[in-house]
Amino acid sequence: MTPPAAGAGTPAPGTPGASGPEPGTPPGTDAGAEPGSALTAVPGAASAVEDEVAAAPGRRISGPVWAALAIVYVVWGSTYLGIRVVVETMPPFLSAGARFVTAGLILAAIVAWRQGPSALRATRAQLVSAAVVGLLLLLGGNGLVVLAETAVPSGLAALLVAVVPAWVVVLRRASGERPGVGAYGGVLLGLAGLAVLTLPGLSGDVRLWGVLTVVAATVMWSVGSFSSSRIPMPGNPFAASAFEMVAGGIGCLLVGLGRGEQQGFVLAEVSGRSWTALAYLVVFGSLIAFTAYAWLLHSAPLSLVATYAYVNPVVAVLLGALVLGEQLTWPIAVGGAVVVAGVCLIVSTERRR
Repeated sequence: MTPPAAGAGTPAPGTPGASGPEPGTPPGTDAGAEPGSALTAVPGAASAVEDEVAAAPGRRISGPVWAALAIVYVVWGSTYLGIRVVVETMPPFLSAGARFVTAGLILAAIVAWRQGPSALRATRAQLVSAAVVGLLLLLGGNGLVVLAETAVPSGLAALLVAVVPAWVVVLRRASGERPGVGAYGGVLLGLAGLAVLTLPGLSGDVRLWGVLTVVAATVMWSVGSFSSSRIPMPGNPFAASAFEMVAGGIGCLLVGLGRGEQQGFVLAEVSGRSWTALAYLVVFGSLIAFTAYAWLLHSAPLSLVATYAYVNPVVAVLLGALVLGEQLTWPIAVGGAVVVAGVCLIVSTERRR
C-alpha cells in the first residue's frame, strides 16, 4: 500500500510511492494502484498499452523493459523494509508526510523542467480529484501501512497489501462490471489467504490492531485506485502523481500533528539508519521506481507489468527475514502463498480478457 510508492499508479500502499503499493502508490493513480482494474494504474495507460501490444503481437521483450521491471520488483518490494526502518525512530504519519511532500515537489519540479510549466496545468476539478485520490492512496492507504508497521513485521504487511487486486475486483463488480470467473476465484483465494494471515494477530504473535490497520489500508488504497479512472484527473500522469503526493503528504502531516506525534519527538534523536531509509523511500521508492513503472505501462505488455503485484510481497518477505530477522511463521508462509496464488489467478484472468 506501499505502494508501492510513487505517486499515481504506484503499487500497493506500502510501496510504492503515491498512487501504488508505494506498498505502498503511484502516478494519475502509486505506488500499486489499479484504477478500474486489477491491472492498471495510470488513467488511459492500459488502453494505450493494449493498442500497442495488439499492433505488435509478436515483439520480443527488450533489455530496458526487463531492467525497468527489475527496478519495480526490487525497489517497491523493499519499500516495506524501508518503512519499517524509518518508524524505528520517526513518527509514522509525520515521516510519511515528509516523504510524500518532498517527493511530490521534486517530481513537480522535474516535470516543469523537462516538459515545461504548462505540463502542470490542471482545472480546479482535476486538482480536487487528484487531491481526493492522493488522500485515499497516501493518507488512507500508505499512511495506515506506515502506522501498522510500528506493530507488524514488514513482510506480513506486504503480504496483507497483496490482496488489493481482490478488493478492486469486488469494487468493479459493485459498479456493474463483470470480471471473469477466474477473477472471482482469485478474490476467494485472496480472502482465504487474508484470513490465514490474520492468525498471527489473533494468536497474539503480532498486534491485532496492526493487522486490521493494514487491511483497512488495502480497502482505502483500492477505493482510491478504482476511483482514479472514473473522475477528472490531470492529463499528465506525472503531474497528477505530483499533485497526489503533495495532497496525500499534507494529509499525513495534519494527521500526525493531530495525533500529537510531534510531542516528545526530538529531531536529533533520529538515527542515521532512519534518515537513510527515508531518503531511499523518497528517491528510489517514490521517484525512480515510479518513473520506471509509468514507462513500463507505455512500453510493455500490461500482463507482464502486472506481475509486480505478486513479486513485491515475495521480495518484501525475503528482505524482512534477511535484514531485520523477521520470522517466517507458518501462517505467514501459507497465507502469503494463498494470497499470491489468488493475485496470479486474477492477473491471468485479466490478461485473457
